[in-house]
Amino acid sequence: MSERRAARAAAAATPRGRRERPFLVALAATLAALSGVATVLAVIAAVFVGGLARSFDSRTDVITDAFPATDRPTPAGDAVDVLLVGSDSRAARGPDGDPAGTPPAGGRSDALVLAHVPADRRHVYLVSILRDSWVDVPGHGTAKINAAYSWGGIPLTVQTVERLLDVRIDHVAEIDFAGFEDMTDALGGITVQSGDDFTAQGYHFTKGPNHLDGARALAFVRDRYSFADADHTRVRNQQAFLRGVFRQAVSQGTLTDPRRLRDFVRATSEHLAVDPGLDAATVARLGWSLRGLRADDLVTCTMPTAGSGTSPDGQSYVVVDEHDRQSLSQALRSDDLQHWIDARPHP
Repeated sequence: MSERRAARAAAAATPRGRRERPFLVALAATLAALSGVATVLAVIAAVFVGGLARSFDSRTDVITDAFPATDRPTPAGDAVDVLLVGSDSRAARGPDGDPAGTPPAGGRSDALVLAHVPADRRHVYLVSILRDSWVDVPGHGTAKINAAYSWGGIPLTVQTVERLLDVRIDHVAEIDFAGFEDMTDALGGITVQSGDDFTAQGYHFTKGPNHLDGARALAFVRDRYSFADADHTRVRNQQAFLRGVFRQAVSQGTLTDPRRLRDFVRATSEHLAVDPGLDAATVARLGWSLRGLRADDLVTCTMPTAGSGTSPDGQSYVVVDEHDRQSLSQALRSDDLQHWIDARPHP
């Protein structure tokens, strides 16, 4: 037998699988290596996200009695409505103060915003309610809406807003204004669009874009004495601030920067009080459902008003436009807020 024929015979006698084994071993090793990397990355991600969740749950206060016990509007489908309350009261109480949601004597809510997340999760709508709006406060008659917080804390504030808009509040979060400052710094600053040139607390703001650090942001959202229409412009500035925070928070630089993301969660949660259902797991599920949002998908508006009035005891208040209040209520309950906004005249 020639050497060539002997080689062919030897090759034929060798099992096929045995000849391919080096390739299969290499492929298996490669897949195992890739699987190992994915597993390690998954473990790292789980540990990081778990740490964020523990940080959020351990640092936030819980408002155990956030919601009225009876006479609440019925839930409206898969939309989610979250009442955001801004005040100085949590900071004033201090770490050993009254329970979350209970204001110190004379405390008032300086910002009320209803965050409406529609069932299709394509937008987030922020509906501001002027703090001097003259409304029915259950058990107290008519008064400025921010008095509800002074008289009954978060539970009465929720009940007042639910009665005003005939919409069930699913969650509530109270943040003190110091949180606005820390939140801004944790994001590395934010850019807001100001509609006016004005000076507040020693800081000057120009009409147009302004890049703010925490201290400047706090001055920007709190000032109302610089404006002829007072709280109307302050609400617009607060909306500009929230848009700036949202734009920065959803930017690629923040979401892919573990340190900045961690600092943002810590800075925010330290100043928050939430209802028992608004824990880290709920926030994560809601956030995941909104993962396709872009910065421009945050829409802000203000509950319409109809001038001002004076109460019998001399208080100046803002008159709620009754027709527009009813149409806004219907838009929220039917989960069609965008149509309501589009139908209104734009400034």
